[in-house]
Amino acid sequence: MIACYRTEEGRLKETATPEKGGWINMVAPSESEILDVAKTTGVDIDMLRASLDPEESARIDSENGSFLILVDLPTIEPDGKEFVYSTMPLGLIRTVDGLVTVCLRDSHILRDFAQGRIRDLDTTDSARFILQILYRISTRYLQYLRQIDRKTNVVEGQLQKNMKNKDLMQLTRLEKSLVFFATSLKSNEIVLERLMRSDLIHRDPEDEDTLEDVIVENKQAIEMCAIQRDILGSTMNAFSSVISNNVNDSMKILTSLTLVLSIPTLIASIWGMNVEVPFETTPWGFWALLGISAFLSTVSIIILTRHKML
Repeated sequence: MIACYRTEEGRLKETATPEKGGWINMVAPSESEILDVAKTTGVDIDMLRASLDPEESARIDSENGSFLILVDLPTIEPDGKEFVYSTMPLGLIRTVDGLVTVCLRDSHILRDFAQGRIRDLDTTDSARFILQILYRISTRYLQYLRQIDRKTNVVEGQLQKNMKNKDLMQLTRLEKSLVFFATSLKSNEIVLERLMRSDLIHRDPEDEDTLEDVIVENKQAIEMCAIQRDILGSTMNAFSSVISNNVNDSMKILTSLTLVLSIPTLIASIWGMNVEVPFETTPWGFWALLGISAFLSTVSIIILTRHKML
């Protein structure tokens, strides 16, 4: 899908065809759409395809007067009844005539821009536009990290009441999301620092401040992600220890009960042999054996209880 926009009189409007100073937003484009945009803008086809590879790493590239800023943006993907946090590449291609964005799936970040929810948006100033997108990406990471933190606290509360496999799996999914975020944030940090040192974007003092804000937000997201990974890792280890301890307690109780029940079983086995045994001809022999079994079992229960085995 391809959508073209341009800012006119301070408002973002959708246009039928790409215009100078406009924005071309490509979401999961087909091969024919890629060829059309490459022909219209003069951007290399490989540069347009770069963002369509989910495994593509963040980087900066330039060719034929156009340069590509490839970063990872955070996403939320459905997983049954739950949602998982992940990342996907986003290509920001600055051309002579404007900006081209390429993404594998629709993104909330670009949708906010397309729907005019971002103030001071000017597609004719592609440098400022790129910085605004990068800033929104960094802040969205922080927003999702806060959501992960709240979900982690909720799941921990549920596990403290009753340990269920689905809650443990939810913690595992959250930990996996933090791994994705940590990797992508580190890659984005390298791109932002290189962008700060380079002259790929001609910036005025206000743009310099915006880029510094982007770097600060990204570093804050990296620190928050690292803290949450450490906390979640410790939490998972703690619950693993609790589960192991509960299993050990259960096995200890079952072993003790087996020992207690083995006493009357042993006595019954001995007196059930087809040989002469005490109390064989005594009318009250059964009750005597029953009393002996109960007495020995009671003694064993008392001993095991004193040793905290029951």
